[in-house]
Amino acid sequence: MGPNRRALLIGSALLAAPALRAAARTGPVVVVGAGAAGLAAADVLRRAGRAFRIVEARDRIGGRAYTDRSLGADLPFDAGAEYIHWSERNPWAPIARASGARFAGQEGWARTLVIDGRPATEAERARRRAGFAGLDALLVPQGADTSLAQAARAGGPDAETAAAGLSRLSLGEDPERVSAADYGRLWSGGDLWVDGYGDLVARHFAALPVDLGCPVTGLDWSGDGVRVETARGPIAAAAAIVTVPVGVLRAGAIRFTPGLPDAAEAALAGLGMGAYTKIALRLDPARIDPVALGDAVSVARDGATLYFEMAPFGRPLAVANLGGDLARDLCRAGEDAAVALATERLAAILGGNARGAVTAGRLAGWWTDPHARGSYSVARPGHADAREALRRPIGDRIFLAGEALGDGGAMTVGGATLDGERAARAVLAALPA
Repeated sequence: MGPNRRALLIGSALLAAPALRAAARTGPVVVVGAGAAGLAAADVLRRAGRAFRIVEARDRIGGRAYTDRSLGADLPFDAGAEYIHWSERNPWAPIARASGARFAGQEGWARTLVIDGRPATEAERARRRAGFAGLDALLVPQGADTSLAQAARAGGPDAETAAAGLSRLSLGEDPERVSAADYGRLWSGGDLWVDGYGDLVARHFAALPVDLGCPVTGLDWSGDGVRVETARGPIAAAAAIVTVPVGVLRAGAIRFTPGLPDAAEAALAGLGMGAYTKIALRLDPARIDPVALGDAVSVARDGATLYFEMAPFGRPLAVANLGGDLARDLCRAGEDAAVALATERLAAILGGNARGAVTAGRLAGWWTDPHARGSYSVARPGHADAREALRRPIGDRIFLAGEALGDGGAMTVGGATLDGERAARAVLAALPA
C-alpha cells in the first residue's frame, strides 16, 4: 500500500469518527443479546418511545431459554430453563397462565435410586433423605462467606453428599466453588414446571425486531456515545445494554475500549458459570413406558450423578440432568459420548426392558456453547457482592444486565427479565429525553 493511499484511508477514518460520535448523541440504544434480559430491556425502551436496536449472535431469540425439537417436532424438551421459580412474584407466571401454558406436577423425590448400577438399599435411601433434611439450616450464612461445601461440613458426610447433589443438580457447579452467602440470598417460593419455557419467551417477544446472526465483537465508549462493532459493521449508539452471559464476558469475546473499570473486572472475576447439562433420550414407547417408571437418580461413586426426568409432559423421553466438572468433561467429549453415558445409566435403571429402547439422543451442552460458555452464573466464595457491583453503569453509557445481575432472582429467566427492565429504566434516566 503506497503512502498516498494510506494517507487517504487515515483521513477518511478521521472524518468518519466525528460523524459517528455526533450520531451517537441521538442514536439508538443498542441491546446486545436477545435472551430474556435483552428482550425485556428492549420492550421497556419500546414502550417509552426510545429508539433501539437488538443485536443477537444466534439465529434465534431466547438465549438459554430454548425449547429444542431436534428429537422430533412432536417431542420438544427445554434444553435450558424449564421451571418458573419463585412463581408468586416471577413475571413469567402470569404470562404463562394467560397464554394457556401447560404445567406439570412434581413429586419431589425420584422413585428410583440406583448406585453403581444396582438398586439402592432402604438404608441408603434413608441416609440420602437424612442428608437433605437438615441441609437448609446448615447453609444459612454464618459470618465469613464460605463455600457450600464448607458450610455443609458441620452436618457430617451425609450432609456433604447432599450439598454436592444440591449444588451440581441445582446450580450446575461443584459445591467448593459456590458462595454460601450468595446462595442464601436467592429468592425462594413455589416452582411451576412449564411445558415449553423457551417457546413461551420467544412467543411473548416475537414482535420485537432483532438482528439475528449478528455477533458483537467490540464496544468503544471512548467518545460521547458507544461505537458497537458487529459482524455487519459498526453502529453508533447513545448507550448500550449488554446482556450476554458472564461466561462470554469473561472469555473476552467482546473487546471494551477503554477496558472495563477495575471494579467491574474484579466483580467479573468473582463470578463463574455453572455447567448444568441435559441429555435428552428419545424412547421407543413399544419397549418401555417411562410414565410408569417415574423419575430416577443414577449415582456413580467415581462418576457423575444423573437425575432422569422420565416422560416429561407424557412424552416418550428421558432427560438426564447433571452438573459440575464431570458435566464439563462430558460436554467436551461431545454428543456421542454424552448420549452413550446416559443410555448406559438408563439401562442400569430399566434392566432388560431398556434393550433398544433409546432411539436417539441430544446433548444440551451449554458449557461448550460459544454464545453461553456455561449454564448460568455462580458467585464464588468470598464474592457474594459481585452481582451488585456489576450493576453500576460504565461511563453512563454501558449498562450490564442479565441473570447474573438478578439479585435474588439470579440464575433464572425471571431474574434476567427483571434485571433487563432495571437496566432499561437506568438508561432512560441517564439519557436526555
